[in-house]
This record gives sequence, structure tokens and C-alpha cells, in this order.
Amino acid sequence: MSILGRFRLATNQLDRRLWLMRVAAVAGAVLLGLVAILFAQAGDLAQHVFARMFAAHPVLASASTPFVFVAVVGLTRRWFPEARGSGIPQVMAASHNPAASANGPLISLRTAAAKFAGTLLLLLGGGAVGREGPTVQISAALMIAVHRWLRIPVNAGVIIAGGAAGVSAAFNTPLAGVAFAIEELAAAFEQKVALLVMAAVMISGLVSLGIAGDYVYFGAMTRHMAIRDIAVLAPLMGVLGGIAGGAFSRTLVALSGSRHPWFVSARANPLKLAFACGCVVAGLGLATGGVSWGTGYETTRTLLSGGEATLSFGPAKFVATLATALSGAPGGIFAPSLSVGAGLGQLVADITAGVPSGALVLLGVAAYFTGVVRAPLTAVIIVTEMTADRAMIIPLFIAALIADWVSNKICHVKLYHALSQGFRPSPAKESAA
Repeated sequence: MSILGRFRLATNQLDRRLWLMRVAAVAGAVLLGLVAILFAQAGDLAQHVFARMFAAHPVLASASTPFVFVAVVGLTRRWFPEARGSGIPQVMAASHNPAASANGPLISLRTAAAKFAGTLLLLLGGGAVGREGPTVQISAALMIAVHRWLRIPVNAGVIIAGGAAGVSAAFNTPLAGVAFAIEELAAAFEQKVALLVMAAVMISGLVSLGIAGDYVYFGAMTRHMAIRDIAVLAPLMGVLGGIAGGAFSRTLVALSGSRHPWFVSARANPLKLAFACGCVVAGLGLATGGVSWGTGYETTRTLLSGGEATLSFGPAKFVATLATALSGAPGGIFAPSLSVGAGLGQLVADITAGVPSGALVLLGVAAYFTGVVRAPLTAVIIVTEMTADRAMIIPLFIAALIADWVSNKICHVKLYHALSQGFRPSPAKESAA
């Protein structure tokens, strides 16, 4: 074959590979968008079923919660250990070694199915978990599966794009998906990864838009604050959110690696820990009349709209979310963290006169979420997109940046980065691989 012929053959092969890569990205984004919608609807149904059970038989429903925790944690640890927890640390760990992760259990379809089922079962038992973190892991698994089916090599960009598109599809917040990829999922964000992320996020967002409609997660709302109130209350909410969020993160990080006797004992007896955490969640749900169950979406939406809820909502949701996360069961902390932040804002609004309560709740959501996740840009964008409220963007940034600084003083490592270490192979195994 002549040199020109070889050149043409190589060019044709390259063009075919590029087209296959594009097809894989589009097909993966469409598929994960559909699954995210199904997951959201199933999660809402599970919460409604438990709410009806609790309304009819509160003691019986609460008594079932610890046993659901034990069953889910036991099955997860025995058969699907990579499905435990949020799902975001798994995606971060997988992006460090994409070639091995593409064929391993960390973000496989088997693990994704277990994450899907485990999260729903926990919601059906009253667990304070969200579906957004699990959607990130499930979406990354689907994106990898499509690439493998089409025999396209899997790199870090594919994993990150799948995870970012999961955030977009779960909340219907495409800009937040891109921001989360930049701040959390990608350690070194390159242009090729950026293009793939934006393409996957936009396509999954269009799928969600076409099927679920042009909805705003918490409903459109507009809040305003006077300059003097912003100067005082935005920093205050940042400090409070940073303290509470940092304490939450530090506790979870301690459980994953602390040598304190309590944490060592908890790690050695996971089913006992799950039962104890289930008892805490059950007791809180019974004591608060059910406000601490599930994601807390309805109550959060009410507070953001200027409505009222029991003042125990924020503290109870904090403890219930922490207990659920400590149990090691599948489930995310995104939505519950937004609820805790809303409750924090409500507490401040209760002792503050002349300031719209919805504005303080909004600041609390952004500040606490930043304190937990340590991603201020994502926090501001996700809150803005979920409420369609652009008037609050400056005070939101003030609160988020201060919360990030305060949280860093309490918990020096980022939560998801610390938790991802538990899913990465040891240096010896990594070098051998």
C-alpha cells in the first residue's frame, strides 16, 4: 500500500473513532437522563409510601426503621460494598485509575443497580438520604457501560462527564453539574474534559427537560435583602453554616479513618452501628412528628417560600442525616444537607425582625451545603438554579465563601476527597496494577 493510501486509511479510522466517541457520549447522556428521571420518581414514591405508613401507624413505621437499616447495610457490605455511602467518592476514586475502574466493581452496572435499590429501600424505611449522590455514581456507571459496549476506551473525562451529568439530571441544574465537575470531580480540569462534561450535561438536561418539563427544583421565587442586612446576616449565616457543615464532615471523616476507640469499634461492628443509627433516626422521626424522615424536600420548599415549620426541623434533620450517613447505607447527603441549611436559616429568621425569612433560609441552604461539601461555586449555582432567584447571588457568594473558610478550619480535608480514599487501592496494589 502506498504512503497516501496508508494516510487515508489512518484518517478514516480516526474519523470513525471520533464519531463513535460522540455517539457514546450522546447515547450515555440520554440513557442516564432517563434513568435519573426514573430514580427521582421512584424515590418520591418510596417517601410517600413511608409517609402514609407513618400517618397510619407511627409507632410501627418507626420501629421498622432500624431493621431496614440493618438489612440494607448487611446486604450492601456482603454483596455490594462499592455501593455504600454517597456515590460521589466512588466516582472520584474511579477517575484516578479509569482503565482499571472501567472493568472493576467501583462503577459497574451491578454496583449501580445495588445503589439504586439500596437508596430506595432506605427511603422506604424513613432514612434521611438523598438520591443525588447515588445518581452521580449510577450515571458514571451508565456512561462507562455505553463506552464499553461501543468498544471506546474509557478515560477520566468519561467518568467525570457521567458524574457531572448525573448532578444536572438529578436537580435539573446544568450549570451546577459543570461547576461540580470543576470543583469536586476533576482534580486537573483539562479542555477536553470540559467539552465532554458540557456536552453530557446539556444532553442529559435536555432529556430531563423534554420528559419532566421545565421545572425549577424548589419553585421560582424572588427574595431581596437590604445592603445593611446583607453586610451582617450573610457573614453570620456563612459562619453558622461553616461550623455546622464542618462538624458534620469531620464526624464522617473520623468514622472512615480515626483511631479513636469509639470509631474503631464502630467500624468493627457495622451492623450494630447500622441498628443504632436506625434507632436514632426512628426516635427523631417519632419525636418530631415525621419532619426528619426522608430528604426533607417538602418542608424545605415551604421554608424557602416564606412558610413556617417546627423549629426542630433543622436540628432534627442534622442528626438524622448524620446518623443515616454514619450507618454506611447507600444514599446521598445532597438533598438532606439542603434541608438542614433551610432549618438553620429558619432558626436565625425566628430571632431576626424585618428580614424576609425566605432570604435567610436561602442563605442557610447555601452556607450549610458549602460547609459540608466545600464547593462554594457549586453551592451558589445550584441554589440559584433550583430557585431561579438571581437577586440573592451576591449575598449567597458572601455566605458560601465564608462558610468554606470556616469549615476548612474545622475539617481540613474535603469530605468527598477524604471518603474517596477508602475506595482507592493501596499504593502497593496500584503500582502492581
